[in-house]
Amino acid sequence: MTTWTLAPEAFDSPDASSLRREYYDEVASRYWKRPATDEEIEQGLDGDGVERLVPPTGQFVVGRYEGRPAACGGVLMLDAERAELTRVYLRPAFRGKGGAGLLMELLETQARRLGARRMVLNTRLDLVEARALYVRHGYGEIPAYCTGPYMEVWYGREL
Repeated sequence: MTTWTLAPEAFDSPDASSLRREYYDEVASRYWKRPATDEEIEQGLDGDGVERLVPPTGQFVVGRYEGRPAACGGVLMLDAERAELTRVYLRPAFRGKGGAGLLMELLETQARRLGARRMVLNTRLDLVEARALYVRHGYGEIPAYCTGPYMEVWYGREL
């Protein structure tokens, strides 16, 4: 039987850094409809606010499949009761193995521990797999709570 293990982890650990880099590479490459360059990936990661994904302002988690780093995600407290889901990523080789649901559950648990009663997120319309994941886990479209160049649809749910 194959197993997933998921736990909070420093956003700058070697495994977390590698996963964050792959996450940015995938979302940027899909947006630009071409492979992102190393320079573009570095620019995207530089100053992206990941340092706030530590208690009490947030939490970063890493998931491992049979001991191999396979998934990551974070929660960021926006205010006393609202957390934002961010940087949710599963390496392609590990998709379809049940990790996404476990990752969502852990991220929601971490948000509750930080005091959140509601989880929100923003994403792009072309990230159809992510949007399907959020809907499967009870997220519904909500009005925009923030703006930015890569934000096209917003979701939320009560925790």
